[in-house]
Order: sequence, then C-alpha cells, then structure tokens
Amino acid sequence: MLQPKRVKYRKPHRGRMKGPATSGNTIAFGEIGLQALEPAWITARQIEAARRTITHHLKRGGKVWIRIFPDRAATAKPAETRMGGGKGAPDHWVAVVRPGRIMFEVAGVHPDLAREALHLAAHKMPIGTRLVERETVVVTMTQ
Repeated sequence: MLQPKRVKYRKPHRGRMKGPATSGNTIAFGEIGLQALEPAWITARQIEAARRTITHHLKRGGKVWIRIFPDRAATAKPAETRMGGGKGAPDHWVAVVRPGRIMFEVAGVHPDLAREALHLAAHKMPIGTRLVERETVVVTMTQ
C-alpha cells in the first residue's frame, strides 16, 4: 500500500476540508477521470482497492494514473482505553480529498471499458464521485 518514506510531522493536526479543490481538479494525463464530489479522508486501503479494481477490469491494458497520495498519518487510540493520556499512535495513512479533485485517470483503452472500470472503482470510495472526460480542443487553421 501507499505511504510516504518519511514525513516532517509524525502526528499532524486534523485540519479542515473546507472549500473546493484548487489543484488537481482537471484531467492532466488520461482521457477519462474519476472526480470527487465530497470532502473526505481517503485511506491507503481504499486507494489500493480502487486501483486493483481498475487494473483488473482493464485486463492490465491501458494506463492508470493515481492522482492522490496518502501522505497524512491518521492516529487512533487502542480499543477499550480510557480518555486522556495524549494523542494516539499513528494508525494508517490518508489522503485529504476536497470536492473537484481528480482521483484516478485512465487512457489507452476503449472509452466504454474505461468508464466501466472507473464506475467499479467508484464503489470502493466512501464519497460521491462522477466521471469526467477530457475536452478535445479542435484547432482550425485560418489564413
């Protein structure tokens, strides 16, 4: 699963997920992408489950880009522990996703196959998503 090699802070604050995504909100690499519609913490397990679903459905054809990375440690206290005693130990890794963020992109396969693969991956996500496609720019030459 994805996780950073090293981080600046071992136990980050929770922070806020207010407002839309300002970066990573357009398709940059592939032809069809999966866009988040709600804010959430997406765990490394959820990203891996979606990635495996996409590559399995594409029968390892085409190219898949994962546009989010779980670079933030989420902490948890052990079960049946009394309140207090400080913050819990790092438990798992999450990626902060805001509305509008493109999470996965696919290219190099038939558009219907890519749509179906991303639709299956959307079921692995804990938030609402939608499929977005790259706008094709038609350039006309005039003299």
